[in-house]
Amino acid sequence: MSAKYEPKSALGRAVHSFEETAIAVILGLMTVITFVNVVLRYVFNSSIIWGLEATLILFAWLVLFGMSYAVKVTAHLGVDAVIAGLSRGPRRGLALLAALLCILYAFLLLKGAWDYWAPFGGFQQTGGRWFPEGFIKTRAQAWYETETLPMPDWLRFIEPGFNAGESYTKVPRFIPYFILPFGCLLLLLRLIEATIGILRGKRDALIVSHEAEDAIEDVRHLNAED
Repeated sequence: MSAKYEPKSALGRAVHSFEETAIAVILGLMTVITFVNVVLRYVFNSSIIWGLEATLILFAWLVLFGMSYAVKVTAHLGVDAVIAGLSRGPRRGLALLAALLCILYAFLLLKGAWDYWAPFGGFQQTGGRWFPEGFIKTRAQAWYETETLPMPDWLRFIEPGFNAGESYTKVPRFIPYFILPFGCLLLLLRLIEATIGILRGKRDALIVSHEAEDAIEDVRHLNAED
């Protein structure tokens, strides 16, 4: 069974609190927007035009932001029926191999995410099919907008830098799409952190969550209290 994640430093507690707050805010916004839209549709025969797109964007942020958080708190599920029967040495070796492969995968994800997002932000993509080989000239697509999200006035300070001074009528796509490289970068950093934890003997594997065993243990505690 995995232990509950408890940050030890003040910085760790601050980051952990920020991540949990961000996830809670995203979930809350999704719930509120969906609830209001349902009430408007079935009671007032109306709707928030941008509600569906906003919910889809928030869901993408939740998934891409939450995947790194789940690595940190060991909330991802895995199958360890084979490695659980091995001795400590081979089990640790396989854990390190899996960690290195995950780091490689996260790095490739980060490259792909950057190359997809960069044109929308007016930045350059990286060269090379698998690994970056410098930056290449890329046609800026910062003028691309979302379908329905209205552009708030407090964001108009970005127009001179990203849209050559032209006004946006909708939120530019590079803002909601930013979670792609950001989420993949967080995932890469968390996997590196977890790998260091394996090397130092602070954790046995990347994935140490056992949902079924945890549920059984919770029931055992409840029965013991009764």
